[in-house]
Amino acid sequence: MPNIRRAMRAELDTIIDWAAREGWNPGLEDANAFWTADPEGYWVATEQETLAAAISLVRYGSQYAFLGLYIADPAFRGRGIGLALWKRAIASAEGRVIGLDGVVAQQDNYRKSGFARAHANVRYGGAVDIWEPPGTQLVDAAPVHVAALTDYDRRFNPARREAFLYEWTKQLPTRRSILMLRDGTIVGYGTIRACREGFKIGPLFADNETGADLIFRKLAAGAKGARVYLDIPEPNASARALCERYNMKPVFETARMYRGPAPDLPLPRIYGITTFELG
Repeated sequence: MPNIRRAMRAELDTIIDWAAREGWNPGLEDANAFWTADPEGYWVATEQETLAAAISLVRYGSQYAFLGLYIADPAFRGRGIGLALWKRAIASAEGRVIGLDGVVAQQDNYRKSGFARAHANVRYGGAVDIWEPPGTQLVDAAPVHVAALTDYDRRFNPARREAFLYEWTKQLPTRRSILMLRDGTIVGYGTIRACREGFKIGPLFADNETGADLIFRKLAAGAKGARVYLDIPEPNASARALCERYNMKPVFETARMYRGPAPDLPLPRIYGITTFELG
């Protein structure tokens, strides 16, 4: 039987490298923010001290968790190691509702573990060559905004995630977060980050379609014509229209599934989910 334990911080770098190898195109500096979200939310299985498989079960508060980064090293597949790891991670949720973004081919397997499909998420991608929009409504996120940003973000997620957002919205050479303010109040925000290939925007939350478009343009302009990816909830027709407006095409699809009651999220105002790994 494999040895199953919580991952160490350095092992998360390896897990993200595995994700890149699988074609999931992670961000260049995802690891610190991922780890901060829940340092005890990453699990590994080892065989004779060799990393064989990994999974994340990141807990947000006492009621909700999100499962991702479920990967087995090719050399260890077909031995039941991944299933044992899956069961241990699910148990660590301790009764929380669990969300995941699963590839279409695995939906039936997830259903066997009690997950039900809520909707599709679709990744759009394309080379976006646009200029930053003018105006003073759009500002760079700063640490002083984190408390208000966490309150705003909570409208779009089943739980608060302040520790994660503090790291995720730090301005880095490879990552930028933009807020839209109206009379000093946040009415939208988004983050763009450099990935192994191109850039991903996520999240992209806004109170209306015009705000989402402005934030998208402000962020995408920084890609300077490189490929940009946006993961949208398929039911949001305005998000689809935004992608089509900038000549982005569907390139990948997942199923958002929940084990337990599905949260009532405002999908018409979710123009881009944060990540397939953390929800």
